[in-house]
Amino acid sequence: MKKTHKLNIFKKGFNYSQDGPGNRLVYHLVGCNMRCPWCSNPEGMDKSYLGDELLSLTIKDVYNEIIECKRLFFDGGGVTFTGGEATLQLGALKELFVLLKAADIDITIETNGTNQKLPELFPYMRQIIIDFKHYDNTIHLLYTGVSNKNIKENIIKALNYSLQVLVRIPLINNINASLKDIDGFLSFFKTINVPNLAVEFLSYHEFGKEKWLKNNRNYEIKDGFISEAIYKEFTKQFLENNIQVIKT
Repeated sequence: MKKTHKLNIFKKGFNYSQDGPGNRLVYHLVGCNMRCPWCSNPEGMDKSYLGDELLSLTIKDVYNEIIECKRLFFDGGGVTFTGGEATLQLGALKELFVLLKAADIDITIETNGTNQKLPELFPYMRQIIIDFKHYDNTIHLLYTGVSNKNIKENIIKALNYSLQVLVRIPLINNINASLKDIDGFLSFFKTINVPNLAVEFLSYHEFGKEKWLKNNRNYEIKDGFISEAIYKEFTKQFLENNIQVIKT
């Protein structure tokens, strides 16, 4: 008998344009292989922190819910899977994506890009959102706990597959938001500048701080806010290098 997966979800709801084009039903999936100290959804790292908030739904249940919401997917909308890290449940996603594609549902995932099997999902999507925390592998390992090697490779693979690729870079003071860091990021993006690539800079915020403290975790970022000037300088230099910069 063929195995049927379940999706473990800690939050779901509608959002407009921030998690892909149009009006979208967004599922936040449990589990993450990164341990970013600025994470705004620390409850998604480990299901043991969720208690009654954890939803474990069959593929059929999620599919039916999405189909029922289809009339709400206006302006090119659809469904987005984020996290935590959605691709930790890749088997379940792939099973669901087959059904959703057959039903002509627009699918997006927001991912940290570390999963080597991520390209298995490309045939079901038109666009993908990939977070890219740091260009330097040593620093990336220090703050996230994992290498950026697969992230860089998957960004290139997604572009070569002709997906619309949005790369999101969270800018955090003293970590990746100096003038030197602009050159570091550009050294990667200059090599892959193509029409189906867009970059978005996300200024540091503390929306997740209260969640860290609520879960008895130490919130380590002390001086993460960046200036408007450095945000504008990142944008300016990327645009000068003909790299598309957007703000959702």
